[in-house]
Amino acid sequence: MNPHRASGHTHGHAHGHHHTDIDWEVMATQLETSGELQLPVLRRTTAVLSERLGAEQGVRRVLDIGSGPGVMTCVLAETFANAEVVAVDGTPGLLDRALARAERLGLGGRVAARHAELPGGLDGADEHGEGGLGTADVIWSSKAVHHLGDQQGALDALAGLLRPGGLLAVAEGGLPTRFLPRDIGIGRPGLQARLDAAQEQWFEMMRAELPGSISVAEDWPAMLGRAGLVRTGGFTSLLDLPAPLGEGARTFLHTHLNRLRESMSDHLDADDRSTLDVLLDPQAPEGILRRTDAFLLSATTVFTGVRPAA
Repeated sequence: MNPHRASGHTHGHAHGHHHTDIDWEVMATQLETSGELQLPVLRRTTAVLSERLGAEQGVRRVLDIGSGPGVMTCVLAETFANAEVVAVDGTPGLLDRALARAERLGLGGRVAARHAELPGGLDGADEHGEGGLGTADVIWSSKAVHHLGDQQGALDALAGLLRPGGLLAVAEGGLPTRFLPRDIGIGRPGLQARLDAAQEQWFEMMRAELPGSISVAEDWPAMLGRAGLVRTGGFTSLLDLPAPLGEGARTFLHTHLNRLRESMSDHLDADDRSTLDVLLDPQAPEGILRRTDAFLLSATTVFTGVRPAA
């Protein structure tokens, strides 16, 4: 799995009838579980963002574009303790979850929600977001841009919402998550690599079907530079949950494998489909819920750029 494609947070109109469409409402619990597993990475990430801004840059307003159920929204609110943080998403049910999460964590007074379809909703309007999203000192977007046909155009629009000296951070790329050994004792060895290949095929089809899809070399620092930003660069954080996994991580992987079984079957042979069925069997000792060798290892890459000070 690329965990961030599976758990990533963009939620414009993705409902429909094609096999590459994603129903984000259905995935809400999985998205929140994934975000909670990634909390150590998310907290390290916001610490780096704060360092890159510098102490002299007061952060008063933060936008989380494609926020999903608001896990990162709340981490941003914790890190930037004097800022209003706005969860921006195209799925109302996920925004409800984001607000509920903020209330549970005692952040409700500083976390707001804005329903906006992407990319059409990337409109600056006025300082307070009236008629649009407004401007911000920090803009975060995780795995949202790759769900938009014109990725460069989306970065241009996001950069345009930054205040002078503000920072744009996009989590894109990284490495496919590993969670099983090469030989798991059932089926052909190398299942994980074949699942990766199937997902790459799915991802290519998904991108091709997006409205206004434009192919672009995904050199994210260069793309941020073309959007008018400076001090562009990237950094990577590792999530390393060794075997044996706890219940939460196992449940996440079971849900993820079930989704793969449903959506990727056309790209897998009969033997691999049978292996997935065994992995999904809650009673099987070889199943993902019981086996002792399952782990969770992922690398999240974040690219940043700063709007030049006026």
